[in-house]
Amino acid sequence: MEHIDHVLVVDDDRDIREMVSGYLRKNGLRVSLAADGRQMRAFLDADRVDLVVLDIMMPGDDGLVLCRELRVGRHRTTPVLMLTARSDETDRIVGLEMGADDYLVKPFSARELLARIKAVLRRTRMLPPNLQVTEAGRLVAFGDWRLDTTARHLIDAAGTVVPLSGAEYRLLRVLLDHPQRVLSRDQLLNLTQGREAELFDRSIDLLVSRLRQRLRDDAREPAYIKTVRSEGYVLAMPVVIAQARDEWPGVIAQGREG
Repeated sequence: MEHIDHVLVVDDDRDIREMVSGYLRKNGLRVSLAADGRQMRAFLDADRVDLVVLDIMMPGDDGLVLCRELRVGRHRTTPVLMLTARSDETDRIVGLEMGADDYLVKPFSARELLARIKAVLRRTRMLPPNLQVTEAGRLVAFGDWRLDTTARHLIDAAGTVVPLSGAEYRLLRVLLDHPQRVLSRDQLLNLTQGREAELFDRSIDLLVSRLRQRLRDDAREPAYIKTVRSEGYVLAMPVVIAQARDEWPGVIAQGREG
């Protein structure tokens, strides 16, 4: 049976909910509606969705709070498209740093929203399914490092915490979910940033450079993130799940084998 993409629209404006749902349904999508965070949570507890359209400006928990909540819960891999009535660049940056996959400024056309939804879904499905090792609530070990996927920071072998920006964290997540596999710059840009690359006018090379600095990786002879000429980048280390801190010594030994 052919899969029909299921979109949850969370917006306190009834007119917008009805306009969006009518257009998306007319174009072959399954659509559910929520007016606030409480309704969103209740719906997600009962059903599965492929993408959430989330308004920023809502009473109670706003869209930024709800996006952050989604990113640390069991719906952390569900794509999120943010709607904002503000044209302020800061709102868009904060939304993307919270983990949103794209944004759209109100007023918008339903046709453009549909195009963005399809683009986000394509990006999230562009790679073959790999074992998702970086699930929230886990420690992920590679080389001399661990990634804490709940706190979203790195921990070195001495236990020192190294904070990551939102973009750095998303890049590392993608690399850890596809270890020892070459990923092109376009794949990395799409999977980690979407339109953020245009917003910040940054290249993926700069972001890789920043992440290498966090990993204390020698740019001339990197041990972790290697450059593959004319192809992209690869995380050269094997990746191992660590369920608890006291497992770390064994994880280091496993991570260095091979």
